[in-house]
Formats: sequence, C-alpha cells, structure tokens
Amino acid sequence: MNAARSPPPLLNTLTPSRRTGFNRAFAAVYACAIVALFYRHTQTLLGSKTLVSFYVTLALFFSDLVLAFMWANGQAFRMRPVYRKEFPENIEKVVKTSDLPGLDVFICTADPYKEPPMGVVNTALSVMAYDYPTEKISVYVSDDGGSALTLFAFMEAARFAAHWLPYCRDNDIATRSPDEHFATNYWRSSESEKIKIMYESMKTKVEHIVGKGKVGEEHITGDEERRAFSKWSSDGFSRQNHPAVVQVLLDKNKDKDNTGRCLPNLVYVSRQKSKTSPHHFKAGALNALVRVSAVMSNAPIILTLDCDMYSNDPRTPLRAMCYVLDPETQKNLAYIQFPQEFHGITKKDIYACEQKRLFKVHPVGFDGLSGPNYLGTGCFFRRRALFGDPSAMILPETKDLSPDYVVNQPITAHSVIELAHHVAGCNYENQTEWGSKIGFRYGALSEDYYTGYRMKCEGWRSLFCYPEKPAFFGDTPINLLDVLNQNKRWVIGQLEVAFSRYSTITYGVKAKGPVMGLAYSYIAFLAIYSIPITTYSFLPQLALLNGVSIFPMVSEPWFLLYMFLFLGAYGQDLFEFIVERGTVQRWWSDQRMWMMRGLSCYLFGLTEFLLTSIGIPAQGFNVTSKVTDDEQSKRYEQGLFEFGVPSPLFVTLAMAAIINLLSFILGLVRLINGSNKEGLEMQMLLTGMIVMNCVPVYQAMALRRDKGRMPIKTTITASILASVVHVVASPLSM
Repeated sequence: MNAARSPPPLLNTLTPSRRTGFNRAFAAVYACAIVALFYRHTQTLLGSKTLVSFYVTLALFFSDLVLAFMWANGQAFRMRPVYRKEFPENIEKVVKTSDLPGLDVFICTADPYKEPPMGVVNTALSVMAYDYPTEKISVYVSDDGGSALTLFAFMEAARFAAHWLPYCRDNDIATRSPDEHFATNYWRSSESEKIKIMYESMKTKVEHIVGKGKVGEEHITGDEERRAFSKWSSDGFSRQNHPAVVQVLLDKNKDKDNTGRCLPNLVYVSRQKSKTSPHHFKAGALNALVRVSAVMSNAPIILTLDCDMYSNDPRTPLRAMCYVLDPETQKNLAYIQFPQEFHGITKKDIYACEQKRLFKVHPVGFDGLSGPNYLGTGCFFRRRALFGDPSAMILPETKDLSPDYVVNQPITAHSVIELAHHVAGCNYENQTEWGSKIGFRYGALSEDYYTGYRMKCEGWRSLFCYPEKPAFFGDTPINLLDVLNQNKRWVIGQLEVAFSRYSTITYGVKAKGPVMGLAYSYIAFLAIYSIPITTYSFLPQLALLNGVSIFPMVSEPWFLLYMFLFLGAYGQDLFEFIVERGTVQRWWSDQRMWMMRGLSCYLFGLTEFLLTSIGIPAQGFNVTSKVTDDEQSKRYEQGLFEFGVPSPLFVTLAMAAIINLLSFILGLVRLINGSNKEGLEMQMLLTGMIVMNCVPVYQAMALRRDKGRMPIKTTITASILASVVHVVASPLSM
C-alpha cells in the first residue's frame, strides 16, 4: 500500500471575524430605531404650527436622512469582516526561487520641493533591497516634474545601491530605508559606519544641489550623466513639450554590487507632457509606467508605491506571493492591498492621519465581500488585471505592451529605448483604450478609488494583507491645511465617481450587488457628511441661543431613542477602532477630525464639485507637501493645531466654534439662574461636545501667540459672519 500523500504546504489562512453576528444583530436593532426616528420627524413635521418650525424640522429630517443613508452604506463593511494570515516561509516549498514571478515597482513623484528627492530615493532603495531575487526586480521612477534634481539624486542612489543592497542582505537588516535604518539603534560596526558615511555624503550632496535648485557642470561625472542632463534646460528643469526621458540607471545584466551579484533594474522616466494634451495626473503617470515597463521587463506583478512610502518588511513580496501562487486565491485575483501605515504620528494623532477606517477597518470589511478597494499605494497588481475583465483580455495597440509578451532583448537595447520613449509620449494614448478600459482609469481625481471600483465591476477580486509587522511606512502631513486640502481632493474625486455613468448606486449595485454597491457608495458620498455635520453644528445652537427646544425633553420616551442612536453609533465606532489596534485617545482625535472635516474640506469639496458641475471653474490639483518645518514639527509634537495660514477652510470651522461657545455659555447661565427651559438638555449636551472638540480652535484664536495661531483676519471674518448668522436667526420662534 502506498503511503498517503502529504497535503501541500499552507500559504495562507482566512478567519471570519467573531463580531459578525453581533454586527448583524445590532444593525437590525439600529435600523428599527432609525425608522422610529423618522416616524417622530414625520409627526413633528405634520404638526408644525409655524413656518419656522416646519423648516427647522425639515432641515433636521433631511440631515438625518443623509446620516441614515451613510449608515446603511457603512453596514456593508460589517456584514462579513475577515482576517488573513500568510506563511511566506512556505513559499520555497511550493516554488523554486528561480521560478518566482518578476516584480515591477512603480514609484511616482512630481515636485522635488514638495517631495524631496532623498525621500523618493529611500523608498526606491528599500524595495530594491527586498528579500526577493534581484534579477526579478525592476524599479521604475516616474518624475512628472521632469526635474534634473530628481534624476541627479537617483544617479547618486544607483552608485550607493551597490553597497547598500549587500549590506542589508549580509546583515539581515529589517528596515531597508537607509534614512530610517540609521535613525534607529542599529548595530554599529566598521562596515555599518562605512555605509553610514557613504549615505550621509550622498544625502548632503543631493540636498545641497536641491537647495541650489540647479545641477552644475561640476556635479556631473561621466559621459552617461552628461548625455542624460543634455535633455534639460540650463536652470535644471524640463519645460512643457519636452520629449519623454527614459534613462536606465541600473541594468541587471551589466551592473553588479560590490560582492559581484547583479543589481535590480532601475529606470528613470519623465513622460512627455504638453499643454494641449491632458496628462491625467497620477493615473496618467502610472499608465506611462505600465507601457514603459512592458517594453523593458513586463513583469507579471506590479507594485505601486507613493514616493514617501518606504518598505518596512523585506519579505513583503513573499507575503503577496502567498496569494498569487495559491490556486485557491489566485482565480480572478486583481491585486493584494496592504494597509497604509505612517511613521512620525504622535500618540494623540491630532489630525487623525492614521485614517484607521479608510486603511484598516473598511478593507477588513471589504475583504469578506469581493476584496478591498485600491488605496493608491502598497498594492501588488497582476498585470493582466489592467487589461480588461477576467474572461476577455483587451489587447493593447501593439503586442509589445500585452501582459503576456515576453521581453527578449536587453533593457538598454536601442530598439527597446526607442519604443519606451514612444509609449511615454503625450499623444500616445490618443484614440486608444488607455484610461477607459486598459490600465489605471481616468475620470476622477481619486484614480485609486476609481480604478479599484471599475476592476470590481469587471469581475475581478482583491485581497487585504494585514500583517502584524507593517509592510510599508509613509509620511503624513503635520499641517492642518495640508490635511484638509488632501481630504478635499479625495472627496471631490469620489463625488466624480458617484455622479458619473459608473455611479456606485446604479452601475455598481447592478454589477456587484447591493452590499458591495453600498460599500463603495459609502466612500463615494463621504462629502455629503458635511450636510448633517453643518446642520447639527449650527441649528440646535442657534435655537438654544433663542431658548427654543427642538429635541425631546428628558422626561419623554423619545429622549431614550435619541440617546440610543447617539451612544450606539459612537459606541460601535469606538469598539471597532479599539479592535483594530487603536487607542481611546486616537479615537477621540478621529471623531474630532470627522467633525472638522465636515465643516471644512467636505463642505468645500461638495460645493466645489457642484460649482464645477455647472461650469464654474474651481481650484486645480495640488501635490501634498512632504516637507516639514522645524517649528511646525515642534508644535505638532506638542499636540498644537496648525492654523498659521489664512484659508476659507478655517472660516466655517471658526464660525461653528464661536456660535457653539456662545450658546453653551448662555445655556449654562440660564441653567444657573434657573431660567433654562425644559427640553434644552439635549441641545446643551450636543453643544457641549462640540465645544470640547473645538478646544484647539479656541486656543488658536485667543490663547496662543506662536506662528501656528489662527490668523487675525480669519478670526475677525469668522466673528463677523457668526454675528450675522446670529442676528438673522434671532427672530427664531417656534
């Protein structure tokens, strides 16, 4: 008798969340409470005796309708959350190292002053040093700023890589971003100190050049560099209509490290851009890299990374391969998404930049459906998924760009370089399917959200890989205005999807079913949170100033319903936050920023989208700065909000802070004097909570004297507008 065959090594496991049953039961109870709330609203609306009473009730009705809509959408994430675990140590038992699929890494940058070249270099070096066969790695850097400064930095990095990669490999270095490694308590030896001196020398040289804003003749060594820099104008920057630049900095077939092993391919790409041709921002840059990489290496797996998102775990590609190589999970698999993690966030995380719901809570819920959305970075794609649906591949214009094309020429061959320049041209995509049916999708500022959504509608699946050790770490804004502008850009892009022909509530529900359609709708309509947040930040407070009750009295049974809805929503939110490795302190910052975003970037994003929809031009795309100021950093570490720059985004926030403080003080005075009317208790509670959330605003307006305080112009403007609103609402009587 033959011995029983042993089962194949386990590559991954899936475990449903134990809170699924509770989530569903709670959703049923909460839904009944929402129905009861609208029954009361209808009763109050029909029983209104004055016009003011009718419109106040109608405003609350509509605000609660928006909240109910968003709550219903959000339940999709709670229906089947799952957790996965990988076993990368078993990969070598399943496939030979030589048979592992190739990996093309895409890194996008656009401005050497907002995205310092040394930060981009650290990201590239961290992935070049992966615990993965170097001959299978190709790193492509897209420079949409067309900057000689960035190219110079990567030429220096290419030389340093010959020393850095063997150092990491031989010493089993865990964090392979040089900047982060040498900032830690690393093991000091003659070798490590030698590598550190080399890195510091390179860093000083690059930062000096960036500070000058020009690469001088004295900095260019060798004929290759001279030929590369001949494409730039004398001031060090490329101009509009410049030809595409594709520069091979490292060739795995020729370049070796200091131990004789081959180095990964490293290619610098600056696509051609013209004022007369749309360039589609980051999505356009990624598609240019898809085409250039197809010509040069055409690896079946593509990793997309933000320029500031360095690798924190050298075994990350092997974790992704645990799903790519597993027959149980590879069917219709488009991508494996890792969560975004950020270093440098303070214990309080005052700006809620951790974005725990977006990057962790929601993907875990998405994963139990058909997989998480694409988050823009830290994502391993199967190249095939960029070319049509799983059952019918859409062929590109030429076989050289097809995902199954086998590259059989050296990366530096003249014909390869010539074709790479051609496919990076600004007019190449004209009359093609790029951006509509092939590659990363155009049509929304949030190209990541839109691309992932469209892939799901085509029948693809995705997976969420959430290891205990973060796979990637990135930078996060430490300036409130940068945070709000970034969020405004996101919500405008999501609204563009929500009101497109591929709307999540029509096309999405039809293509993926109601649950997945609701999940995508929650993200698409985030901006409409501004409606209830703004309403509840002003209307109850104005009524309180006039001694008018708009909520049930404590003695009424309806009071219990309101408290259940409020405490139930906040309690479940806190619970999910803690379960996903959060803290109460950070949860408080998160809910405070939710309110602040609703009064600023969500409100302005919704307004800007509506204005653009009717033909009124609005502000364009801006790159979020990755540069930090020492004084700002110090204030951030102290937990002080940064309001130093005048912005309309701060005006509505300051208005709400002023009106809530005045109404709360007046309410307290009336309570102490015994003249507080019954029925105003809920308004006092709501106003008191908003006042607590606005403490940083009050500090910035009245108590601080540093450069991060609220500009006097903003404070005066907000005070005048708040006074006008109060005067207009003063006749409020119900």
